[in-house]
Amino acid sequence: MVDQRKLPAKEVYIRCKTATAVAKAIKTMVIRGAPAIGVAASMGVALEVRRSTATGTAQLAVEFYRACDLLAATRPTAVNLFWALERMKRTFAESMKAGQSVDELKTTIDAEATRVHDEDVASCRALGRYGAEVVPTGGRVLTHCNAGALATGGYGTALGVVRAADEAGKKVAVFADETRPFLQGARLTAWELLRDGIDTTVITDGMSGALMRSGRVDVVVVGADRIAANGDVANKIGTYTVAVLAKEHGVPFYVAAPVSTVDPSTPDGSAIPIEERDTREITHLGAAQLAPDGAGVWNPAFDVTPAKFVAGIITEYGICRPPFTESLRAACEQAAAAG
Repeated sequence: MVDQRKLPAKEVYIRCKTATAVAKAIKTMVIRGAPAIGVAASMGVALEVRRSTATGTAQLAVEFYRACDLLAATRPTAVNLFWALERMKRTFAESMKAGQSVDELKTTIDAEATRVHDEDVASCRALGRYGAEVVPTGGRVLTHCNAGALATGGYGTALGVVRAADEAGKKVAVFADETRPFLQGARLTAWELLRDGIDTTVITDGMSGALMRSGRVDVVVVGADRIAANGDVANKIGTYTVAVLAKEHGVPFYVAAPVSTVDPSTPDGSAIPIEERDTREITHLGAAQLAPDGAGVWNPAFDVTPAKFVAGIITEYGICRPPFTESLRAACEQAAAAG
């Protein structure tokens, strides 16, 4: 995986050979973005099963579930992580019940992890095509954080919408919030889009309101780490602020995410666990100290945008509109029927 902490200055790749290595990469944000975390977790489980020396299926099962628990403990907010692990568990349990041997189980789990990746890319491309409809020709898109190929198995969610609109000849331009404190918008979103030749301007988080007031934003498109059953959306800290400003200035605010990001068991945003990260991410920039010793720090990684601010949730099954309780349920049912 590309070490996202090093971009854009260096393009460095890290090779993970164990579930422990993958868990560390997720925890330390070598890899981040809800769909990408889910893909990485499924592959981490597969790596652990592949390297197992177990001679019997019972011992392999112990190692398999231990790897699942290890990966589940890495980050609490991104529901794709738990969705992917539950999918791997279901596949393992069904294969055990079918009487597969150790070698057969290894092959099955390896193939399932590959399917999780391939299906994620396909989902991003599908939702990108649906989302391109909300971007006008010559449209100016504001996005927050990074919801591109780096944050997914490939192509991207919010940036998948941008890419699909660009591929349709709409000649879009993007304003990327820098997204403090980890600067994924400035470091990653701009890096991705410039490589694709898409017009990109980086702004600080505090500039988005003035930009909208100037009339230079046509639509906001962001990704998501978890979507509650009622349409409340958890995304990178600062997204809520952008949504409120968009509402004030009459700019439509869309969320782009695969159905695997929808959590029907979470009734609303108040039940979404919000990860709090190391205070050093705010007090320091690399080795340089920015804040004085003794200053208090609050560093939630995510915030929750209430459904009332969301014009639509773009999925691989189409754009869900309010009331989200009904439209998201229908999308989840479509996904379940598709297998």
